[in-house]
Amino acid sequence: MDKDIGLMAHLMRRAGFGASREELESHAAKGYEATVEELLDPEAHGVPPFHEGILFRHFHGFKNPGNPLNMQANWMYRMINTPRPLEEKMVLFWHHLFATGYSKVDNGNQMLAQIDMFRRNGLGNYRRILVELSKDPAMIFWLDNNENHKGAPNENWGRELLELFSMGQGNYTEQDVLECARAFTGWTISGKLPRNPYGRFPWEFEYRPHDHDDGEKVFLGHTGRFNGEDIIDIVIRQPATARFIARHLYNFFVADEVQVPSWQDVAPRDPAAVNIIGDAFITSGYDVKSTLRTLFNSDFFKSEDVWFAKVKSPAELITGAMRLLGDYRFPKPGITDLAVECNYQGQSLLDPPSVEGWHTGGEWIDSGSLLRRINFVADRVVDASLPGVQSIINKLASRGDLDAGELVDGCLDLMGPVRVTGDTRRELVAHVSKGGPATPHDAGNGSEAFAARVTGAMQIIASTREYQFG
Repeated sequence: MDKDIGLMAHLMRRAGFGASREELESHAAKGYEATVEELLDPEAHGVPPFHEGILFRHFHGFKNPGNPLNMQANWMYRMINTPRPLEEKMVLFWHHLFATGYSKVDNGNQMLAQIDMFRRNGLGNYRRILVELSKDPAMIFWLDNNENHKGAPNENWGRELLELFSMGQGNYTEQDVLECARAFTGWTISGKLPRNPYGRFPWEFEYRPHDHDDGEKVFLGHTGRFNGEDIIDIVIRQPATARFIARHLYNFFVADEVQVPSWQDVAPRDPAAVNIIGDAFITSGYDVKSTLRTLFNSDFFKSEDVWFAKVKSPAELITGAMRLLGDYRFPKPGITDLAVECNYQGQSLLDPPSVEGWHTGGEWIDSGSLLRRINFVADRVVDASLPGVQSIINKLASRGDLDAGELVDGCLDLMGPVRVTGDTRRELVAHVSKGGPATPHDAGNGSEAFAARVTGAMQIIASTREYQFG
């Protein structure tokens, strides 16, 4: 494996959704640090945003989705086609951390509006993200802050802000939860017209001073007549918050951790790395972009020990496969099928199972989901008409006759590169060797036969355990 290409592939899996060999070679020519800067600040490097008009001209229903499948397909198509992969990867990160579900919100437009808020702010300042989240109508409805009134506080939003969105369990008291809830009274959704024949009118945030509890509050040792933004200012300065966000960033971008409820009892996989991330978060003034710059350029991120230390989420698996194969790079029927496939594999986008989000890592895999994951990729890599598949075939054909080991190594290299164990490679070579040498220029149907040999090898690689890791 070419180390420069291998490292770039690792970066693009983590900071995006994978990349084709052509993209990896282009990034490698720019250099690692230059690529990191382009990912972090695409606007400054002339990378255009996603072109919404092309999608909506072909799929009008994706603009204001009246059903959850169109809502999910809208985002799935964006992940596949975004020219700014880290921007979209951060949307997935914040959606997982600030899990909000259609199953209760029942409003696809507002769910996509929240996703767009993450898109605008996801690489910005964490304080700004929390303020925008606190005012987000979908989140307000999801955690009942529209039912949080002066004299009758509802603690749902306040509790999750502290437990799952910032500090983590064990770093606050029940009294802090109540005081937090009091500070957010009056933060609600404005009244709106009933839905019309063409869909719903949008929800909008409204602050109602008459419904806000302006009395004195004691929160995390601070006393004052706090409003919601005052609470956020106190929360972000807590050492527990920096550590909590740092561990989430490590789990999402570096290597799989235990599930969040176990963080109080189980030490981080790499405590030094979590400390580095947390320190960068604090010294940057809680700036996400600066924190990720430190993370991506760190030795612990570049280390080969973490190159394949994460199980791909269903969204990552599906999106990565489409980007590798060059499929759905233009709107066509079947986009909603990709969204449904993500649901079947255990990740219903925009509809997580609870406010805790999804359990990640090995918990993405069970006997049913593993079979679907394998079949999804294996069923598509055999299509030699797809641009990405054809590119791999052509690159291997240019090398001339290939024995089984060369064919397997070539496919592993161009499909990732994918790193497999010695035992797995021997099994792959043994299977592929049954077809004899792969010869691209035989008379008659030689080119078709060679393509079949390549796609057959790709298919069995896609079924390996190693391919499921990113």
